[in-house]
Amino acid sequence: MPNFESKICEPDQLILRAQQLAHPVVLTNGVFDLLHRGHVTYLAQAKALGASLIVAVNTDASVKRLGKGEERPINTCADRMAVLAALASVDLVVSFSEDTALETVNLARPDIYVKGGDYDMHKIPEGQAVLAYGGTVHAINFEHDRSTTKTLQKLRQSEVSD
Repeated sequence: MPNFESKICEPDQLILRAQQLAHPVVLTNGVFDLLHRGHVTYLAQAKALGASLIVAVNTDASVKRLGKGEERPINTCADRMAVLAALASVDLVVSFSEDTALETVNLARPDIYVKGGDYDMHKIPEGQAVLAYGGTVHAINFEHDRSTTKTLQKLRQSEVSD
């Protein structure tokens, strides 16, 4: 088993594993389906806000409920977690099956909760929870206009023109 696989955490081990990380702990969450430059830049910026970075990943079932398209996710949760765990900026990866990462945030109790710049951190449940126990929240502006949805659209267009 490659060393990075040890960064993958089962949800029932999150409290213990999060307590063992260097502080301040930053937590973010998302689908991270087809990893791209926007993702890795965002994750590096998130990690720079603290000493450790936890990435919570939507399970396949929760991705389906997000309404991103019938074919999503492209990659399984296990595969998405392994790719994220291989990144130097990521210290711990955990999955969550709920519609939001609120339960994961409440278990990990990060010092800092981060999302992309299109979120109002004071309105989302995870942001409200972190603020309630004295943590901080931060929205990171997108530096690269990339998304899995845009990549899939580009692939479909090239199939049509071939």
